[in-house]
Amino acid sequence: MDTDSRPDPPTTTEARLALIDSVLALPFPAGEESEDSGVRSSGPGHHLVILRASRDFWDDRSPELVEPAEQEIEAEFSVLATTLSERWGEPETVDLWPFLEGEEGAPAPPEPLGQLCNLAGSMQVWRVPGSTRWLGLAVGQADPEFPIWLLGAVGETAVLPE
Repeated sequence: MDTDSRPDPPTTTEARLALIDSVLALPFPAGEESEDSGVRSSGPGHHLVILRASRDFWDDRSPELVEPAEQEIEAEFSVLATTLSERWGEPETVDLWPFLEGEEGAPAPPEPLGQLCNLAGSMQVWRVPGSTRWLGLAVGQADPEFPIWLLGAVGETAVLPE
């Protein structure tokens, strides 16, 4: 995901759910790739999509602007999480902090956890029935001046902590 690009994520809950469904069905590519609009990045064993993005905060990071943006993203997170829980049951919470770079020489975390841990502290995860994939939802931000993102991630269940 490129924090310098202006992604054009879906604008309705229905479109976000359709994007989630389409990404779940996509094969994983052999190498890293990004969609031209900046909404999706993919690689071996993972996809990461921006489901919603706030404005950026380069000019003004005041609470009067940031808090409503956070609330809008959190509200959409709740709507999507409720819908996904109706499909697949209650999610599990995965703490992403342990995946941040640790000791020198330690292997890099598997994707999409490596990208997510730099954007969010945790994510809600549903293990997709009849599949070896999981779907995660997280709210993240690269730095305080960047947009707040509602992120969807798809990966292989083998990379999740037990």
